Amino acid sequence: MNYAVRCSCLLAVWISVAFSPAPLAKRKLLADKSLSTVTYAAKHPLHKWEGVSHDVNGAIIYNEDTKQPESVAIAIKVASFDSDNNNRDSHAIEVLEGIKYPTVTFVSSDIKAGPTNTLSAKGTLTFHGVAKPVTLQATRKDSGGKVVLTGEFPVNMSDHNIERPSLMGLKTEDEMMLRFNVAFSL
Repeated sequence: MNYAVRCSCLLAVWISVAFSPAPLAKRKLLADKSLSTVTYAAKHPLHKWEGVSHDVNGAIIYNEDTKQPESVAIAIKVASFDSDNNNRDSHAIEVLEGIKYPTVTFVSSDIKAGPTNTLSAKGTLTFHGVAKPVTLQATRKDSGGKVVLTGEFPVNMSDHNIERPSLMGLKTEDEMMLRFNVAFSL
């Protein structure tokens, strides 16, 4: 009888271990649009300006065991940028061919944690239909049940086959800066 009880107990333990769900080490976190922005900064010989998008669509695959993002995908609609000048925004959509190329995307599955809450993400930036490899540096801040990633990087319009806009016969600088502040709920 003792042997039968031991075998039954071992069988019960084996069944509970074999058929119990494995702990979920990874999960998808979505960008919180109410807290996330992507901003571009451009320069012309006569002035500087910025345009901000609050329509940031994004997700990261977050590893619960390591507490680190493993991959990221971000998409922003070209038409969602607001520079507080409707004429400039309309012209930007025209120059960027926002109907033909409606989104700017960044995708990475190569994210490395660095010192003091920094991350390095090697990925692909697709802008104006041109995909280019890029490595982004980000600072990570965890607060209030959110992971917030911030950083900035330069983008040359010529690298993405964009004709630089001009005003009064003077073209804008080729380089513009993209800044991101993207919050994900834990």
